Amino acid sequence: MSEVTYNNEHTENWGNISRNYHKKKKALEIAFKVCRAVLLFGMCFLIIQPLLDKLSVSFMAEQDLYDSTVISIPRNFTTGNYRTAWQLLNYGNSLFETILIVTVSSILQIAACTLAAYGFARYKFPLKSFWFFCVMLIIVIPPHTIMASLYLNFHFFDVFGIVRLFNHGDPINLLNSVFGYWLLSATGMGLKSGLYIFMLRQYFRGMPKELEEAAWVDGCGKFRTFIQIMVPDASPMLTSCFLFSFVWQWTDSFYSTLFLNNYRMLSSGLGSIAERVSQWWAAVNSVSGAGVASTAPVGYVQAMIATGMLMCLAPLIILYLVAQRAFVESLSQTGIKM
Repeated sequence: MSEVTYNNEHTENWGNISRNYHKKKKALEIAFKVCRAVLLFGMCFLIIQPLLDKLSVSFMAEQDLYDSTVISIPRNFTTGNYRTAWQLLNYGNSLFETILIVTVSSILQIAACTLAAYGFARYKFPLKSFWFFCVMLIIVIPPHTIMASLYLNFHFFDVFGIVRLFNHGDPINLLNSVFGYWLLSATGMGLKSGLYIFMLRQYFRGMPKELEEAAWVDGCGKFRTFIQIMVPDASPMLTSCFLFSFVWQWTDSFYSTLFLNNYRMLSSGLGSIAERVSQWWAAVNSVSGAGVASTAPVGYVQAMIATGMLMCLAPLIILYLVAQRAFVESLSQTGIKM
């Protein structure tokens, strides 16, 4: 066998091996993309499917709820469920009060968490590790475990005896008061405050100290440096924390039940909507003759619960659509910073 023939066969074999390798690589890439698409579709379906079911039920008339042939598409399309839910939830006033209370609470909470996080990230003080361990406990321990302490502290609220001194020896009852709710947020003890402190601390630790040193050289004090340099640079993480705080407090039922019973909150109204539907059903049918059930059917109650839930989630969905770009950009910039 000549050397030229051997080289040609050797080159051809390597060419076949290379083509087979690229074919297998391309087949693996296609299989990976298909598996990834199936996995993502399954995860999205698991998340969206319950909402789609509730959306379908919310537009069904009562007779469709008990019709076995109606599965997802209503046969008797109606918007009456939304009109009834609007009335039962007192939706207009409840929406206004919920937005006001939650917005103020979220602003106070993020302000307090930002100050605490900056202190943990940039300063040294006695028992720093111990206090940060207490912050971690806020994340780990559920708030229900301190419900009795919260109830007693805010039912007989006092600060070193100062309140009793100026209130004729009596403490102040801050339960069922929005001021108690805001006080928790303003002191860094609101819902998920430990998580926000941890996230902001990690962000501040990743920021270069040269920024602060340059500001000090230019004559800025520590507080002015924090306000004019550190806070604007941390706006991506602040945006994320504010959105998280707003959403979680919007759907919270623990603190709102403890402090906001005297206010028309959407989460509290949704929690009692089943009882309201039963009362409304009995009142509407009280003038009817015999044969009309005085108790609301279970299927209709569940349909009203689904409708009320969608009405409570609608402002959050709108908020996400409006703030989606800023939220995604904040997370991407946070990843670069950290």
